[in-house]
Amino acid sequence: MLKINKYAAIDIGSNAVRLLVTSIIEQENKPVIFKKNSLVRVPIRLGADAFASGTISDYNIQRMKDTMTAFYLLMKSHGVVKYKACATSAMREAVNGLEVCKSILEDSKVSIDIIDGNEEATIIAATDLKTFIDPNKTYLYVDVGGGSTEFSIIHNSVKKASKSFKIGTVRLLNHTVTYDTWNTLESWINSNTKEYDKIELIGSGGNINKIFKISGKDMGKPLSYFYLTSYYNDLQNYTYEERITELNLNQDRADVILPALRIYLSAMKWSGAKDILVPKIGLSDGIIKSIFYNTISSTTL
Repeated sequence: MLKINKYAAIDIGSNAVRLLVTSIIEQENKPVIFKKNSLVRVPIRLGADAFASGTISDYNIQRMKDTMTAFYLLMKSHGVVKYKACATSAMREAVNGLEVCKSILEDSKVSIDIIDGNEEATIIAATDLKTFIDPNKTYLYVDVGGGSTEFSIIHNSVKKASKSFKIGTVRLLNHTVTYDTWNTLESWINSNTKEYDKIELIGSGGNINKIFKISGKDMGKPLSYFYLTSYYNDLQNYTYEERITELNLNQDRADVILPALRIYLSAMKWSGAKDILVPKIGLSDGIIKSIFYNTISSTTL
């Protein structure tokens, strides 16, 4: 007996908004298959508002309404039966975040939940991370976003510690990350990794996915600290405009890729990790899994 349903995840981040549509394929006496059907990304960059002025601007509110209306129609076209929309750092820090969510619901019919950093880390942990890691190793999982970065220590396939820090690519571009925040992060990584002899990094987020694609590495093969350092140094030799015209990066990627690399490289340095795995998973994947396993609430379309 074959059963197929479509679920959708909407990830409202500080740099971009994403819609992931996934088919859930269930067969008797066989593992469930999660098959990605469509991924749509719109670079609204809410963090540029929230981290600078503390509010979401009227301009971006309208862009959000237009985007959510489009996402709603796309979900209907795909035949989605359940969805979950999660807003992260930018929306939870904007003083008008709840008001914006209410207005979007009235205009586009999309219900949005603003989640905190710990819930974000928990949802991300619901992904099939275990299929990418060695159960006998220790990992520092780093999910870099525009407004925050989630860190988790995984030892022998068990999450030992997890924390969200207000260090993200858009914040770094806006120069709103203090030295104290960096020092707190360094202390947290040092204290939570010092008992382990060897650490490997697992990186998620659009920037590390892009870097992995550029590297030409086969899936499952790690990127080295040396490679990331060399790539970081090379990128700094190009202007923002040259990264777009000569390196063929999207305009909303050409600026945030450098601060993203700074976060990953700092985490590798402080943990002593020599390599970083890039399994290409993130919040959207975690939302889909969490809907299926009923660990979070969802909305029926």
